[in-house]
Amino acid sequence: MKKNIKSIFKAHLVPKEVYKGGKNIPPTDKKIYKLSSNENPLGASPKAIAAMKAALDKIDIYPDQTDIRLREALVQDFDGQLTADQFLCGNSGSEVIDMLLRAFINEGDEVIFSNPCFLPYSVFSRWYGAHQVDIPLLAPNYDLDVEGILNAINDKTKIIFLTSPNNPTGTYIPKPVMDDFMARVPKNILVVFDEVYRHFADAEDYVTALPYVLEGHNVIGLNSFSKTYGLAGQRIGYGYTTPTIANYVRLIHKPFLLPLTSIEAAIGALNDTEFIEKTVKTVLEGRKYVAKAFDKLGIKYWPSQANFFIIDPPFPEMEFTDKMMEEGIMVRPVSQFGAPGKVRITIGDAEANEALVKAIRKITSS
Repeated sequence: MKKNIKSIFKAHLVPKEVYKGGKNIPPTDKKIYKLSSNENPLGASPKAIAAMKAALDKIDIYPDQTDIRLREALVQDFDGQLTADQFLCGNSGSEVIDMLLRAFINEGDEVIFSNPCFLPYSVFSRWYGAHQVDIPLLAPNYDLDVEGILNAINDKTKIIFLTSPNNPTGTYIPKPVMDDFMARVPKNILVVFDEVYRHFADAEDYVTALPYVLEGHNVIGLNSFSKTYGLAGQRIGYGYTTPTIANYVRLIHKPFLLPLTSIEAAIGALNDTEFIEKTVKTVLEGRKYVAKAFDKLGIKYWPSQANFFIIDPPFPEMEFTDKMMEEGIMVRPVSQFGAPGKVRITIGDAEANEALVKAIRKITSS
């Protein structure tokens, strides 16, 4: 008689889709412009690079046991509006998401997000057995469905993910909408406000998580050093929230979590005001240039507050992606992000943007 043997595997983990990051430039002698991963068009902060190099003779010893030095640097970056115990740091913004899920989610809890959005919200929450509730952004402008989210809340809801500017759409949540939402969301729910592209938002009614944190709401502003600061390869990110939430999550913070080079690079980058300003100027000017070119070429796109555009390509997404690659331009199809048929294109420097426009003009006129 056969016995029923319980599987050692978690049913909610296998088999499931996993998050796949953007591709790197393949080995080739051909000039390739990588406009597929929203990386900094200027590279990395010179001060960050210098700080990393200065730390290289210390990589044989353990790094800081905690992230306190970086948190203190972030206090200065936020002009003293927050205290060091309100920050959480991790190996990328994605790891901060993972920490929050580990800290707050039990199997059977619910997590709300709005597709199209950053895939780790759903993939990572599944690791902990959360039930995923997708309240899609509203067509045709990818607006947040505030009523849909609020109506979906029940006694199992633990976390709501909001993103502004949103990846992959480039759209944002206006302050009046965010004010209304935060006033109505139950106090026992954590709102994760992903603002990693905040430096590129220039809309008058754009808002970060900061005012809501200062008011004491259960909200965390999620940030990354991969975009504005050009440190994607160092994998470092942070969040800021209330002292109560931050100190609670810090209970699962591993010692020696951050590599020494990442700590030094992040602190150096925060001090590089000139590089930050140059990056933002390059992106905003490039965004205007590319938008104007899209208008002339008849490419349907959505207005963006980030360092990328989402477009409705003139060919099926994979055909368009392949044709662009033949012209030396890497772009990213975003069906995996919940935007079937769409393609995301990063704003590059002037040379890359000109090459992008030339490539689209060529493949659409042939």
